Amino acid sequence: MEAAKPADSWELIIDPNLKPNELAPGWKQYLEQHASGRFHCSWCWHTWQSPHVVILFHMYLDRAQRAGSVRMRVFKQLCYECGTARLDESSMLEENIESLVDNLITSLREQCYRESGGQYRIHMASRQDNRRHRGEFCEACQEGIVHWKPSEKLLEEDTTFSCASKPRAQEASGYNFSLRWSLFWASLCLLTVSLQFSFGSSTFL
Repeated sequence: MEAAKPADSWELIIDPNLKPNELAPGWKQYLEQHASGRFHCSWCWHTWQSPHVVILFHMYLDRAQRAGSVRMRVFKQLCYECGTARLDESSMLEENIESLVDNLITSLREQCYRESGGQYRIHMASRQDNRRHRGEFCEACQEGIVHWKPSEKLLEEDTTFSCASKPRAQEASGYNFSLRWSLFWASLCLLTVSLQFSFGSSTFL
């Protein structure tokens, strides 16, 4: 921004309480939905990499003071190994930082200066992913941010699994129904034999 707008000064503030679409008057929003980051569990030391890191930016330019402010929140993830409820922060991958900054500057120029900021750089993770995203461990998903879409391959697998599960469920249901009837008739036969034996014994006496 110093190169693009040398007359203006900008500051970046980390704000973990930032909420999507909750903007003060004059503020703008940019949501990066497909950043890549590496997470490290502070409890069990498990590390994992995710191409679905969500970063929220709120931006404001005071034209009279020639000063701008950017507030940033990186959404966290839970460790799926130890199951702790402690949310862990991510460290951004170096190869992803440059494109992330470029996209932020593009958004600043478009929304705060009403200029054509250029093309947004598309991350590899923004394409359809063949790996499942575990939304129950994602802070962004829990706050209602929809940022992951399954690939056609995953959708086909889900459809195949669903179709295969129905005959199994019907078969299991039929089996349970037959088993219940078999048990009913067996109990009825045992009761009949028992009554006959009791009746025969009383007659003999």
